[in-house]
Amino acid sequence: MDSTSNEPPITVPSVKGRTKKDSLALVKAIRAGMENTNWPVKTPPPLPGSILPARRIVAFYGNPLSKKMGVLGALPPDKMLARFDSVTAKWEQADPTHPVQPALHLIAVVAQGYPGRDGKYRLRMTDSLINMVYSWAQKKNALLFLDVQVGQSTVQEELPRLLPFLMRPNVMLGIDPEFSMKSGDPPGTKIGTMSSADVNYAISLLAGLVKQYNLPPKVLVVHRFTHRMLTHAKEIKLDPRVQVVINMDGWGPPYLKYDSYRVYVEAEPVQFTGFKLFFRNDAKKGDPILTPAEVLLLNPKPLYIQYQ
Repeated sequence: MDSTSNEPPITVPSVKGRTKKDSLALVKAIRAGMENTNWPVKTPPPLPGSILPARRIVAFYGNPLSKKMGVLGALPPDKMLARFDSVTAKWEQADPTHPVQPALHLIAVVAQGYPGRDGKYRLRMTDSLINMVYSWAQKKNALLFLDVQVGQSTVQEELPRLLPFLMRPNVMLGIDPEFSMKSGDPPGTKIGTMSSADVNYAISLLAGLVKQYNLPPKVLVVHRFTHRMLTHAKEIKLDPRVQVVINMDGWGPPYLKYDSYRVYVEAEPVQFTGFKLFFRNDAKKGDPILTPAEVLLLNPKPLYIQYQ
C-alpha cells in the first residue's frame, strides 16, 4: 500500500488488525526518512568496541519494584528472562545482518509524585537493587542501562552518583526528559523537558569515563515523544566515545507510533534512532504490538529497541 501515485510503491507487511490508517502512516514515515538527506548522520567511523551500528540493542525496560513500570518488574525474573530470550530471537531472525546485543534497562532514578525529604520529586534506587539487575543482565551477556528520571533534580546532580556503575564497560545510560520538571510542577502533571545542554553534559561525562578508564564507547539513550521534550537538538555535540540514540518513546496504536517516529525522531537527526514497544499500552485498543518486520521498514532502521 502507498499513499501517493507519483512515487515508487512501498509494500508493507500484512498483519491482522492493521488499518488503512496504520499502513498510510507507515508509508509516510518510510518516505520521510528516505527523503531526509541528513540520514544517515555523517560521523567519523565508529571506534573499536562500538556496539552501533553493527549490532542492534534489544532491551527490556522497567523496575523490579513495580509491575506497572515495565516488563522488568511485571514478571518474576526467571519468566521475564525467558520472555526476553524469545523476543531477542525474533529480532535475530528478522534481521540477521544486525546481531542482537541484549540489554536490561533499569529505571535507576524514579520520578515521584511527592517531593520526598529533599523536595526533588525523585527516588534513587539502592546500589543493591542496581547490582541485582546487573546480575540478571550478566546471565544473558546483556548490557545494563541505568535510566534517570530526574523529577525536580537535574542530570548534573544525579549522574555523578552513578559513576561507580557507569565505569563498568557493560553499563550504559538513559535520560528521560518526560520527567525532567524544569517548570517546577510535580512529575506526571505535564510532560517535562531537557535541552541540548543536558544531553551534552551526559555525553561529556560518559566520554570522560571512556577516556579515563580505557573503556569501549558508551551508549546514551534519550527518550522523546514531543518536540519540547528535547530542545535545541541541533546543538547536541557528538563525541565518538558516546553513541547517542534518540528513542521514540510514545505508546498507542500503530499509526500514532509511526507518526511520532516521523515527527520527533526522523525530522531532527542526531545520530542513531530507537523505537519503544509497550506490551500493555500499545495493545489497549486491541492492536497487536508492532512486529520486528514492521519496525524494520522504517528509515532509518532503529538500532535500539525497547520493550516496556
